[in-house]
Amino acid sequence: MSDLPDSAQSRGEAPPRIPVKIEEALAALAMALICCITFANVIVRYFTDASFAFTEEFSIFLMVVLTLFGASAAFVRNTHIRMTFLTDRMPASLARRTEYLVMALSALMFAVIAWYGTFLFWDDWQYDTTSPGIGIPQWIYTIWLPLLSAVICLRILGRLVRLVRAPAAGDAQ
Repeated sequence: MSDLPDSAQSRGEAPPRIPVKIEEALAALAMALICCITFANVIVRYFTDASFAFTEEFSIFLMVVLTLFGASAAFVRNTHIRMTFLTDRMPASLARRTEYLVMALSALMFAVIAWYGTFLFWDDWQYDTTSPGIGIPQWIYTIWLPLLSAVICLRILGRLVRLVRAPAAGDAQ
């Protein structure tokens, strides 16, 4: 089974070198942890009328991680959110150039997030910022923003390279 949807395979696009199963497994792990933490908190609240202090903080962090892993997998599989009303009505060559532009702008956006996320991480590290809920170092949470944004940026660039190498719709194969 390929890491690409059937539409990408039919266009002659090569599968990614690094399997998307990595992001999918890590996203599933984050989701499982969210479910376990939330379920444990509900059980404890039901029986003791108290709740775990860390659950909201960890759940929010894991939701952000889950979202970033999901975005990475979506870009690899070419299933990211898009509005195709205009591109479906464009000539194939113009739609292809538009796809190049969208991929380049997406890579730029996640590169900027990685860049500024690094400053956010560095501030948390340098000033020993602690999390508001349980008081652990905030950088444990913020380091994942630039790291996963860089991963997404690399996945987008890989997708762009595969898209450029794939034959155009009108070309002979």
